[in-house]
Amino acid sequence: MLKLFNTLTREKEAFRPLKKTVSLYNCGPTVYHDQHIGNFRTSLSVDLLKRTLLYFGYPVKHITNITDVGHLTNDADDSGEDKIEVGARREGLTARQVARKYEKQYKQGIKSLGIIPPFKWTRATEHIAEQIALIKKLEKKGYTYRTEDGIYFDATKFKNYGKLAGLSAMKRRPGIRVNLGEKKHATDFALWKFAAAGTARQMEWESPWGIGFPGWHIECSAMAMKYLGETIDIHCGAIDLIPVHHTNEIAQSEAATGKPFVRHWMHGAFVIEGKEKMAKSVGNIKTLEWIEEQGCSPLDYRYLTLQTHYRKELRVTAEALVAARTARAHLIAMVSSASPGGALIPEKIKKFEETLLDDLNAPRGLAVLWEVVNAPYNSADKRATILAFDAVLGLGLKPTGRVSTKKELAIPDAVKKILGSREQSRQEKNWKRSDELRTALHAAGFDVLDTAEGQKLKPVV
Repeated sequence: MLKLFNTLTREKEAFRPLKKTVSLYNCGPTVYHDQHIGNFRTSLSVDLLKRTLLYFGYPVKHITNITDVGHLTNDADDSGEDKIEVGARREGLTARQVARKYEKQYKQGIKSLGIIPPFKWTRATEHIAEQIALIKKLEKKGYTYRTEDGIYFDATKFKNYGKLAGLSAMKRRPGIRVNLGEKKHATDFALWKFAAAGTARQMEWESPWGIGFPGWHIECSAMAMKYLGETIDIHCGAIDLIPVHHTNEIAQSEAATGKPFVRHWMHGAFVIEGKEKMAKSVGNIKTLEWIEEQGCSPLDYRYLTLQTHYRKELRVTAEALVAARTARAHLIAMVSSASPGGALIPEKIKKFEETLLDDLNAPRGLAVLWEVVNAPYNSADKRATILAFDAVLGLGLKPTGRVSTKKELAIPDAVKKILGSREQSRQEKNWKRSDELRTALHAAGFDVLDTAEGQKLKPVV
């Protein structure tokens, strides 16, 4: 039974999806600047979760948002400028141009890291109607009030506000912070903002309350519920989203529907640089370009992240990255030199699966992989077993350039499970999910052909 740590209950819990298909949402990038390797660590953690679910036979419907409006420079109290507008002014571009530039850069980054793309990317600017509809529902239920600068959610009217972050009743009382302006309480947050007088904004829309733009939090609730339903299985993000963004997502979603918004909250820890978390606001970031400057591949960084549990802080040094490169190169060489057609090593497959079932314990999973490498097994069996592991680890260990015959082709059980899920998706005419599973198969080292006789696999060459 798969057990995942739930931030909401602060316990490892057995995971059972509401329906056959797992609904998964993760907060994607705010596309105003370069994404750093800390941002990508969160993306890698989500990919590890997704690959694990696919490995164990769960179909996954995965949504990732693109924040291209509404994220202010001080999101804790809804003040400051929109980060996209700041980025546009910095680069002499329009808001749309800067958003698309960094969205493209982010998607190129996840491709280089071997991350399976989501079922759907959702841009905040393309879901304004859904956000307005959700705010109207909250307004009708009496959760909102108007100020000079926007429409706000009254957090004191939501009984369990702050539960995810462990906020006390004292922290929810009015007057906790001075200079609240027209906000009634410190924890109230903007659902819809009006542009400040005399301020020219590039991104504004008509609404029942006047011309303005959505708050940062409302976009995720509106898009998650549009594509995944009012209650979703898993919501992921970095730990800095817990006290404000995810806390506010819960409040507005559950206030609107009266139903639990998310069943399992999963959060990844920071990459630490110096004595602080890596962050653009701090100015201590390292990018994927920095990794390549060390003579390493983004997949070497992926290996490095797997050495530390997703809930523990990670430090990334040039020395650690080079060591990861060496280790991954050794694995690729071993797999490339071994003959195809080996059998899986049952006791190691079982042990590896146990590490995954224990809250995605990738460091232990890597240890099992190296047990296979160093044990006196047949080299072909080692190869088959390691490639089965790599369907989850995503390290790109499958050699390219080898032409295999049907006799040589050995299909790991994990790949068979993904293939079965894809066949079901095709029968249901769910073509988007079918394409997502095709990508998962490719990452595991196999291309799939759809023929009159059904699905046919061939090794990536």
